[in-house]
Amino acid sequence: METPWIDILNAAAAVATAAGVMIAVWQIKLQIKQQVTDFEDDLDREYREIALALPIEALLGEPLPSEKQQLALEQFHRYFDLANQQVFLRQTNRITDARWGIWMDEMQINLAKPAFGVAWGEIKTRAPGEFILFRRLESTAFDTDPREW
Repeated sequence: METPWIDILNAAAAVATAAGVMIAVWQIKLQIKQQVTDFEDDLDREYREIALALPIEALLGEPLPSEKQQLALEQFHRYFDLANQQVFLRQTNRITDARWGIWMDEMQINLAKPAFGVAWGEIKTRAPGEFILFRRLESTAFDTDPREW
């Protein structure tokens, strides 16, 4: 006669264990999502730091006088290095679809600005072996997803 109680307790323990596992899995997924968000946010902060170091005229889409363009070349180089890294991270599936869409749009918009275009032209010429992934994305007119390469 004691068997039904043992069966009920065993069933309850199994349900509790299953619920605990489901909660643990849910927490792990949330933690991973938060880590990805934090990682992407760190790269956004790096972009903002670079943008703050660039001449405001460049960010507003105005051409820069030659001397000012040359003085900003190091910061442009940092920008294109970051962009290349972002393409690599997307290629290796470490960037979410939503964030990649934002980044790729920003890359395309920035490259269309005169000062960015001049800097990119000079950097491409002077450093032909660098920024291979960004070059590849540019060659497709920003119309491919590096994750599919």
